[in-house]
Amino acid sequence: MSRWCALPGLSATGYQANALHSESCMWVEKNCYADVWVELLHSLQLEPAALMPFTLAVDFEGDHWTFFKPPLADLRSLYGIDVQELNVWRPLADHAAEHLAHGRLIATEANAFWLPDTAGTDYRQQHVKTTIVLNDLDLANQRLGYFHNAGYFSLEGEDFRQTFRLDGCGDASALPLYAELIRIDRLLRRPEPELAKISARLLRSHFEWRPAHNPLPRFAERFNADLPQLHARGLAHYHAWAFTTLRQLGAAFELLSHHLRWLAPHDDARLANAAERFDVIAQDSKSLILKVARVVNAQRAFDAAVAFAPMAQAWDDGMGLLAQALQQPAPGER
Repeated sequence: MSRWCALPGLSATGYQANALHSESCMWVEKNCYADVWVELLHSLQLEPAALMPFTLAVDFEGDHWTFFKPPLADLRSLYGIDVQELNVWRPLADHAAEHLAHGRLIATEANAFWLPDTAGTDYRQQHVKTTIVLNDLDLANQRLGYFHNAGYFSLEGEDFRQTFRLDGCGDASALPLYAELIRIDRLLRRPEPELAKISARLLRSHFEWRPAHNPLPRFAERFNADLPQLHARGLAHYHAWAFTTLRQLGAAFELLSHHLRWLAPHDDARLANAAERFDVIAQDSKSLILKVARVVNAQRAFDAAVAFAPMAQAWDDGMGLLAQALQQPAPGER
């Protein structure tokens, strides 16, 4: 046997992504790790919106916004999914064959240079670290079905050999790729009201970890200080900066808004009001991507304190509304 698959029946052709990755989203792709979990949960016929309370705790870390990742404890609490680091002590393809055969998936670092779903951006153009989830391994025909970003895809041939570092591909001195083992043998398919109760408790827990002070003014101050460097280093540097700042900020709050709207009918209607305020952050950060690119390209002046002020106000308003809504116990604890 040379083919192993954890979730049979998936095909890159005609795959329908989750609504969180629809073209109507402000940020179709959020970040590689959060995105693969959205699609994996979707393919397991589970509700990804329940997982998103953690996004309200994102903060400006000085040179980037939090690269938000679903807490593994939340995955276990909500869905019964267990995730542990995989000790890659032998070739990754051997691990994949072993675990996919037993219904266990593997999340792993990968080089987007060899991922054909990134055609037009990274594929065969630049080496960028990303995360994929291995699902369908055909070793004899050198094909792989995998989750990445906003969908499910396949690769083969040289892309397969390079991804798995086969036949001398890759640097022999390179460290093993970081990987995680995803066990779904204790999967819990909770009724939506029960899932919402657990998600509401997680929301209250993550709310306690929100930034102590509004992070947008700090972001504006740092942007103004860094603008001369952005001017000097040009658009390539700017795009890397924008991914780790504006995109992470906006995508996190779009996910949070989606979560609050999903939870509101099960909890407190005021959650939807908070979602409207957080929409401002998601929308404004998206529009700023292009606006700031023009500023950098033309080396123009830009006052971030003024430009970011609506987002700062929306953060204060949204967190205030959340505080009011979360004063009462979560459903099932009242």
